[in-house]
Amino acid sequence: MDANKGKADQATPNPGGQMGKSVVLPFMESMLPKAVKRRVHALKRLQEQCAHIEAKFYEEVHELERKYATLYQPLFDKRREIVAGAVEPTDEECEWPIDEDEEDELAEEVKEKVTIEDAKKEEATPEEDPKGIPDFWLTIFKSVDMLSDMVQEHDEPILKHLRDIQVKFSEPGQPMSFTLEFHFEPNGYFNNAVLTKVYKMKSEPEASDPFSFEGPEIIDCEGCQIDWHKGKDVTVKVIKKKQKHKGRGTVRTVTKQVPNDSFFNFFNPVKASPDGEMDEDSELNLTTDFEIGHFFRERIISRAVLYFTGEALEDDESFEEEELEEGDEEEQDEEGDEDDEEGEADSKKEQPQPAECKQQ
Repeated sequence: MDANKGKADQATPNPGGQMGKSVVLPFMESMLPKAVKRRVHALKRLQEQCAHIEAKFYEEVHELERKYATLYQPLFDKRREIVAGAVEPTDEECEWPIDEDEEDELAEEVKEKVTIEDAKKEEATPEEDPKGIPDFWLTIFKSVDMLSDMVQEHDEPILKHLRDIQVKFSEPGQPMSFTLEFHFEPNGYFNNAVLTKVYKMKSEPEASDPFSFEGPEIIDCEGCQIDWHKGKDVTVKVIKKKQKHKGRGTVRTVTKQVPNDSFFNFFNPVKASPDGEMDEDSELNLTTDFEIGHFFRERIISRAVLYFTGEALEDDESFEEEELEEGDEEEQDEEGDEDDEEGEADSKKEQPQPAECKQQ
């Protein structure tokens, strides 16, 4: 998390935690006179106290999030009912202003897709009056790069049964955490009605490095046991292997289960090591898991319809492009500076320097 961001941004958990932080040696401090160094130590003690107060601030922010979650929930419940087709919104609820330019652009896009859609109709005729909003969450998963990388083809029929995703915050007095709940309709793949993922957090400065504190951080996560129907577990695959007996030369075929790529591995995460010692791959997987959990909580759940329509994706892409353009400009400026310096050097060789410069 960027230490330069405001309090509102810092109130969200730091997915990466303290992994890979760099230590800046206090060279300046070592060069100070003893009396000044003594006063700097007093300032550090004050700074440490500030870090602990800041930690309390974030604990109260967490309580505020929990309070407002109850206000959002009725709206999210209504969203779930509309998506599932349990209720039909009224004409008034469906009113949404569309400006003429946007309508014209949409009309042009529709025209361009007519040929493709006609070809698809020959293969499969869509329902004239589908129930709710079909494949709402699956469409979101396939649209967002961070999630589409996780979703395999064999996951898609299962995710069609996903009806809602909710976030629940820890109760007052309990350790800070949030739980992602994935609600499924009855299906032929597993018995669970809800799959859960708990993200444990902490909001306190490290005793060994209190000045690195930048807000709450996710420190661990726990998945859940999926009660798969027989032969439906997509997180494993069965492979057959031939084995030859060394003595008799006979050959036999054995089968065994091996891990398989699947979105549902999300519910069987890598566990954080109690001593903090992890290999590079495990640490990367855990950090990525924290980022995905944070993304579900902060973006996907609260802005689901905008990811379904693609509007949130456009916002994300615009932000990335803006960052890239700024980087390009810096690079171009550096290159331009080099060119300017070379040009100035050539110019100085060819032309006599002003009297001022010669005096310098």
